[in-house]
Amino acid sequence: MRYWLMKSEPSVFTIEDLENTPTKTVDWIPTKGIRNYQARNFMRDDMSLGDLAFFYQSNCESPGIVGIMEITKLAYPDPLQFLKDNKYYDPKSSPENPRWLNVDVTLVKKLQLIELRKLRNYSELKDMMILRKGNRLSITPVSQSEWSFINTIL
Repeated sequence: MRYWLMKSEPSVFTIEDLENTPTKTVDWIPTKGIRNYQARNFMRDDMSLGDLAFFYQSNCESPGIVGIMEITKLAYPDPLQFLKDNKYYDPKSSPENPRWLNVDVTLVKKLQLIELRKLRNYSELKDMMILRKGNRLSITPVSQSEWSFINTIL
């Protein structure tokens, strides 16, 4: 099993949006398309069914972890890349050779916000990718020790 951190902006998709879906499952498209090759490669090459991910709210007044999700469908082509009038349309992508992928996630539990500034206070998390200067990836791996430690501070 692997662990992940997946970002979404509250102005686009929130933990409450996920919580309020009938099955508590969504394609990760609500984040408006993953258009970074490294994040795509994580989904394509490294994610497995049953992996767990922190739902992280970003680009807001109080960024931080707000939930736990499970990967419930493996990587598949993101349909937005094929829609000509969509801002995530990619003319270099085709159904036979898609560039962009998506996974489905299911809510495991909603958490009380663990703010980014709080995460920065723990030496146990000093190497966590979300805490690195300049990191803007929407999906990042979380080590087993980081996952375990964060779960002790919930």
